Amino acid sequence: MRSRGLAQRRKALGLLVLACLVCTGAGAGATLLIKSPAQVAADTAPPPPDILTAEVENRVISQALITRGKVTASQRTDISSGPRAGEDAGRSVVTKVTSAPGRKLTAGQVLLEVSGRPLFVLKGAVPAYRDLVPGKRGEDVAQLQSALHGSGHPTGNDLSGVFGPGTARALTSFYRSIGYEVPVTEAPGSVSPAEAPQPGASASPEAKPEEAPPRALPTFPMSEVVFVRSFPAFVEEVRTEVGDEAGENLLSLSSGELTVEGSVTPQEKGMIRVGQKVRIYSDTAGREYSGEVKSVALERATAEDDGGEESGEQRYTVEVTPSRPLPRKLNSENVQLTVVAASSRGKVLAVPSSAVSTGADGLTSVTERTGRKERRIPVTVGVSGDGYVEIIPRKGARLEAGARVVVGVQTRATAGRP
Repeated sequence: MRSRGLAQRRKALGLLVLACLVCTGAGAGATLLIKSPAQVAADTAPPPPDILTAEVENRVISQALITRGKVTASQRTDISSGPRAGEDAGRSVVTKVTSAPGRKLTAGQVLLEVSGRPLFVLKGAVPAYRDLVPGKRGEDVAQLQSALHGSGHPTGNDLSGVFGPGTARALTSFYRSIGYEVPVTEAPGSVSPAEAPQPGASASPEAKPEEAPPRALPTFPMSEVVFVRSFPAFVEEVRTEVGDEAGENLLSLSSGELTVEGSVTPQEKGMIRVGQKVRIYSDTAGREYSGEVKSVALERATAEDDGGEESGEQRYTVEVTPSRPLPRKLNSENVQLTVVAASSRGKVLAVPSSAVSTGADGLTSVTERTGRKERRIPVTVGVSGDGYVEIIPRKGARLEAGARVVVGVQTRATAGRP
């Protein structure tokens, strides 16, 4: 009996211990599943933000304007009409094309033929505006004489600007050198074959045959020449072929050193002055060239889809002269222009632009951070550029290069939080 009662008491004690263990486990599980409102708020609150800082630097600050520009030759000549048909030609038509885009030209080269007559290129700044014959005088005559001499056909003893016998011989020689006969014009007052005295007829006592002008004068027709200011020249575009009517837009030439033209708005124009340095970057060549602003001139843009009427938008053309001649392969390329508009004189105390702020009291300042401590420092700002601004600590304030200033805050990401 006694042993049986002892066994029952032991069994009861085991059940009690087991019940205690179950209750303890249940309580621990409940604590994992059930949280107080304060704990829930603490667990879901965003993490404290990181304070972003940047170093105060001693550096040169430059203010730059970036725009696009096109590389062009200093002179572009569009040839809108060819030589007129001669007496033996029924119509003015292109009979030969000797030019191709990119062709390098020298003085005297023939570009094309119209109705069997040449169109060639010579050096000169004065456009051809009249036919020249012996006896003519003027600046255009002097230009022709210079061009002939430069092509290896000297004009002898003729006075500069006077079309005399030497110029006539040189012109004839030039035409023969390019494979054509020199054009001729009937001299004023010359006698036509129908009007010439017949054999046996008595001559008029007033006639003085030895003083009569020649019947045919060598002529330099304005329709057979294109003048460019300098060589080498290049064929930019050919818009005609054999059989076309000789009319508008036959071809275009470029000559002279390459320059760059950009375009800016009136607001940007205020940052640009003649003489400023410019960086010219070629995307295709991957190279940078230097230059300077030569001129800033007003242009007026027109809307393409506005029926040809001016849109009224004002822009300014910026002409840039390269410091050294640009490679010819850059002609007509669109390049990046960086105009250095302003620069600090040497190194200055500088911080990122985002470090400078203006408080409610109107005071401009930066915030220095050392460890967890922050100190507001009043400053005066100077030149800005490249994302930096010059700062000058106000009287009584101190800030040195190497210090850290606040530029912003960044929220830390929490693991498992989207």
